[in-house]
Amino acid sequence: LLLKFSSGVISNFFTPCCSFKPVSNCCIGIYFNLSRVNIIIQLEKHMENRLAKFNELVPSTLPFVEGKLEGHKERKNYSIVGPGVAEDSKQFIKIAMPHSFNLGAVSALPKNGSGLHSHTTAEVFIIYSGRWRFYWGAEGKDETILNAGDIISMPTNMFRAFENAGDEEGLIFVVLGGDDPGIITWVPSVLEKAKKTGMALLNDNSLIDLSINKIPEGKTILKPISQEEIKTFDNYKLNQLEKFICKNSENSKYKNKLNENIYLIQILGNKFEKNEFSPVINQETGFNLSILKSRKGHITNLKFEKPTIMFSRTGKWEIMIDDFQCILNAKDTISIPINSNVNIKIDENEDCYLNCVTQI
Repeated sequence: LLLKFSSGVISNFFTPCCSFKPVSNCCIGIYFNLSRVNIIIQLEKHMENRLAKFNELVPSTLPFVEGKLEGHKERKNYSIVGPGVAEDSKQFIKIAMPHSFNLGAVSALPKNGSGLHSHTTAEVFIIYSGRWRFYWGAEGKDETILNAGDIISMPTNMFRAFENAGDEEGLIFVVLGGDDPGIITWVPSVLEKAKKTGMALLNDNSLIDLSINKIPEGKTILKPISQEEIKTFDNYKLNQLEKFICKNSENSKYKNKLNENIYLIQILGNKFEKNEFSPVINQETGFNLSILKSRKGHITNLKFEKPTIMFSRTGKWEIMIDDFQCILNAKDTISIPINSNVNIKIDENEDCYLNCVTQI
């Protein structure tokens, strides 16, 4: 039996013509091979829905209520896995399936970023590029500067904000806890200033541009929280918040050897795949954050029992998930189906980093 495929379709098949009996066998072979091809096609379609190429993402340029204010308007917001906390109802979401956490990204021009706000779930910032100023507290008096490769895990129930402190556009990735990270609570001054630009939040926390739209019947403008409510939020001094920061320059102190060529740095949580490690940051977030570090190496037969994503900080990582193969370039993300067989390979001339987030 000889089958000849053209663009996934059988264009010719040859069998001895002296008897019809082989034709019956050939039909079985054709059915079997077509089924196999169909399975592979369906697998690729399924996995394409789990693959987020950064250059194909569609950002929101007005993701939050302060989006028209100076210092906030030169910013783009990306929802990569899950909806995140964007107030823009039209925000594009690449990987919508629930993972028990969300992954987003923010790019901003110099002196642009976010206003002071608080979350009810974990918010972990991974600096991809640039120099960023993080500040916190109801008045934003305390601050620290972070650079590429640095990570900060902000505690819940505290006001925080960030600003590009460099001289060119920067990018950060953000992991948020929970399938639904909840709503944002803004300090009163943010809502007050935003309203002067026409932007406001309604009492259901939906975003409205008052310069274009009227307030819908039955809805009202969300009132800022009171000074008494502000007092219920926590505050931290820099020396208190430092335990939630991991500097890239210190990562080598925490690396664990997975094999001869691949190392692991456990940032949050104590588990990577089936193995346990001591984390750099001891904090309950609901997810593990691990970093693979290597130049040339591979690791095989990984299997994750909980929802997992991987996204590249640097380097081209070859990821094989069962029969599906893809290349993760810097900033690309892949969602790993539960209990799939995963092989990872890297072949570069300098240290490269692959982030891995898994539900606890």
